[in-house]
Amino acid sequence: MKHLCGTDRSQVLLLPECIEDYVGPDNPVRFLDEFVASLDLFALGFARALPADTGRPPYHPGDLLRLYLYGYLHRVRSSRALERECHRNVEVIWLLRQLAPDFKTLADFRREHRARFKAVHRQFHLLCRKLGLFGGQLVAIDGTKLAAVNARDGNFNQKKLQELLARADARLEEYLQELDVADATEGREEKLTRAELEEKIAALREKKDWHEELLAQLQDSEEKQISTTDPDARKMHAAQGTVIGYNAQSAVDDQHKLIVAEDVTNDGTDVQQLSHLALDAKETLGVEQLEVVADPGYYNNAEVSRCVERNITPYLRKADTSANTARGLYAKKDFTYDQEKDLYRCPAGAELTYRFSTDELGRSLRYYRASGCAHCPLKTPCTRNKANRTITREAEEHLMEEMAVRVQAQPEKLRRRKALVEHPFGTLKRWFGYTYFLVKGLAMVRAEWTLMTLAYNLKRVLNLVSFQQLMAALKESALQRA
Repeated sequence: MKHLCGTDRSQVLLLPECIEDYVGPDNPVRFLDEFVASLDLFALGFARALPADTGRPPYHPGDLLRLYLYGYLHRVRSSRALERECHRNVEVIWLLRQLAPDFKTLADFRREHRARFKAVHRQFHLLCRKLGLFGGQLVAIDGTKLAAVNARDGNFNQKKLQELLARADARLEEYLQELDVADATEGREEKLTRAELEEKIAALREKKDWHEELLAQLQDSEEKQISTTDPDARKMHAAQGTVIGYNAQSAVDDQHKLIVAEDVTNDGTDVQQLSHLALDAKETLGVEQLEVVADPGYYNNAEVSRCVERNITPYLRKADTSANTARGLYAKKDFTYDQEKDLYRCPAGAELTYRFSTDELGRSLRYYRASGCAHCPLKTPCTRNKANRTITREAEEHLMEEMAVRVQAQPEKLRRRKALVEHPFGTLKRWFGYTYFLVKGLAMVRAEWTLMTLAYNLKRVLNLVSFQQLMAALKESALQRA
């Protein structure tokens, strides 16, 4: 029995007469083509959407946008890889009508229009609303750490630089001693020659001068870290150790797990990310009221207050980070607040009355203090301080107490959070392979995260909705604009 054999490469074939025949009528690339064609790129701020009367004809921004959307949807995102696809990928050849922009043109387009991709994503959100793909009742918010174009050896803080400088001083001292020994024993066999030692000393001093310059920059600025390849990248705690990168945020709608808001920050924590993501999600969904669920990392009085002011109801569980709880002592949660009398009651039944107010680190705090703690039988498990027990209360704390009641009454919302928000992250990291950014700088990284999340939404919608429905929705949108 013989193996299957292919066609002789020298045989003449009757191939289709035009490139149109290579792309099927239901191929998703046709949707990408029509979607970009439906956009008013001039109104969205894309340069050269209306060409000048003179000069060399530019590429239409729609063609370059089509290529980037196709590339990110198919896990091809570097400008050089996209350039190669223009010469060998039949779908791309069809999509761009055999145009083949070079990688420099593609890279410049992404850099020049980094602030415009969000508007494109917004237009896709409007299409999803037209198709009824958003529930508009509950969204889950979370963040994930993605690596930057910056090695660990290229990230420094003051402690690391001081240790490197101390190590360099010790090493220089060793080299100088070896140099003295080499001078005293000239002519004998040596581990390193004088020229080799002088070369090592010069290189070490040059590196030491660089580290001293970095340390001076840190001391003169308010930053606690400095990265040499990507200045905006920061060392952050991740699920598995640490990563030099960015904190990518997303808000996911409950109905079909579509991303309705996205952002990137170089802040290693989520504590200040809740309200603006929730507000962006509310605007995208076009609703008057919205419920938002997030993990304890987003727990922040001011952020919750801003959400409540805009008719957004948050569900967050407070993480118990009290030092007293860790020591086995009574924590603030063991004290009961009496709103009518404006005082706290301790586990022993004593009252902690209001004493004074102050502002600390942008927070407005009210202080409540007990009296007679020295003779209380529960003093030992309550506090180790000699003074009477003190409790602080923030201005928006009543909102946090109301939220705690909601969370206790509806625990299923918190359980729903992980199933919602981890789905897009898993798809982006495992299927797309987007565990790192290709570009540098916070502005460019935000643009790339928008393209990543738009690619996820495109893939999700193409699986949820038939090709005919998508094309019909695009045509209806075009007729309405006309």
